[in-house]
Amino acid sequence: MYNCAIILAAGEGKRMKSSLPKVVHKVCGKEMVNHVIDTLKEAEVDDINVIVGKGADEVKNGTSSRKVSYSFQDKQLGTGHAVKCSKDFLKGKEGTVAIFTGDAPLITSNTIKDLISFHEKNQYKATILTSIVDDPTGYGRIIREKNEEVGKIVEHKDCNKEELKVNEINAGMYCFDIHELLGSLELLSNNNSQGEYYLTDVIEILKNNGFKVGALPVEFEETMGVNSRVQLSEVESIMKRRTNNKHMENGVTLIDPNNTYIEPGVIIGNDTIIYPGNVIQGDTIIGEGCILYPNSRIESSIIGNKVTIQNSVILESSIGENTTVGPFAYIRPESKIGKSARIGDFVEIKKSTIGDNTKVSHLTYIGDAEVGSKCNFGCGTVVVNYDGRKKYKTIIGNNVFIGCNTNLVAPVEVKNNSYIAAGSTITENVPEDALAIARAKQVNKEQWVIKKGFNK
Repeated sequence: MYNCAIILAAGEGKRMKSSLPKVVHKVCGKEMVNHVIDTLKEAEVDDINVIVGKGADEVKNGTSSRKVSYSFQDKQLGTGHAVKCSKDFLKGKEGTVAIFTGDAPLITSNTIKDLISFHEKNQYKATILTSIVDDPTGYGRIIREKNEEVGKIVEHKDCNKEELKVNEINAGMYCFDIHELLGSLELLSNNNSQGEYYLTDVIEILKNNGFKVGALPVEFEETMGVNSRVQLSEVESIMKRRTNNKHMENGVTLIDPNNTYIEPGVIIGNDTIIYPGNVIQGDTIIGEGCILYPNSRIESSIIGNKVTIQNSVILESSIGENTTVGPFAYIRPESKIGKSARIGDFVEIKKSTIGDNTKVSHLTYIGDAEVGSKCNFGCGTVVVNYDGRKKYKTIIGNNVFIGCNTNLVAPVEVKNNSYIAAGSTITENVPEDALAIARAKQVNKEQWVIKKGFNK
């Protein structure tokens, strides 16, 4: 059976009080609508149409990497009208279309698979995703027939006393037979107080035509929509908890999960220990047996096995196994740190390669450089990579010792096994096995302080 999906993403989201369309607000680092798209793809539904409206360009830009198609809803005339705007997408298709909302990012791939399977197995023309709640106030009620099929959906304001007692509510997510949906959309009316076309009215049309309609209950958490910043924070909290629980179940120790932020795309090896205050983002991969002490930020980086990180920032870079980083180190994008290296306190690495077993222990800046293995950088070393107009590269070989307070003025090459005396400013290449000294000779002027009267 052919399956496709429509995502309703044209709402303005006025209660968000934002210049951004609601569906591109992020939950755990990813736009809400992209959570829904990615979850559909995990459920093997690849043909996805996103219905956009006000802020269409922002939604398209935010989803451009997802390989979806778009339909445009020029006026906000209800959910039924939104789906009518996707008729060109559905035209010529036979099978099942799933309809989800772009502001409900907690839906899971298992639920999507179960919904489609339940719909097709029972040969329903429509299937509604529902939830059982303690307090259904404000929600449309699912009124079932004796055979457990859906008889109708009744909005809260239209419920009689018996219907008000029903606690199964409409989640606003559906499966439809494509052919029957298209036919029913033509019969929709906006003869109501809002002057809108409601997708829920399709259920009544299908029932009046003698078709079967089913309903599949799931946990309310999965169907939660976002209409305000408060609800956005609630959904964020749930997704963060899910993500952290998954890592702990996979063998990662989170000392304080409530104060550890890990985005859903992160991969972490077992026996890694993560202390509170860490922020791990993007497509980061962390190996086994690592220790992340409090308050580091790691984004889209690869961290090898048994790495120790203290209170540092690592962005779009890689760290080799058994290396230590921090505290207060800053590893900027496109850097590659080798194995068993040491990047210490107040060290900044920018777009550089650092070899295995090299130590950059403190108060050092290395930019646009290639550094070999088993080097040692003294405190206060600066790779001077910028002349005010252009950046240049520094190349440092293996087994190089660089004394404290050295400036390496690029472009310059320091060859294997060489030494640089403390306080030097190196502007020319240093040969292999050489000692480079580039500083003025010390002069002591006897009695100078007394002669100048500075001792008074």
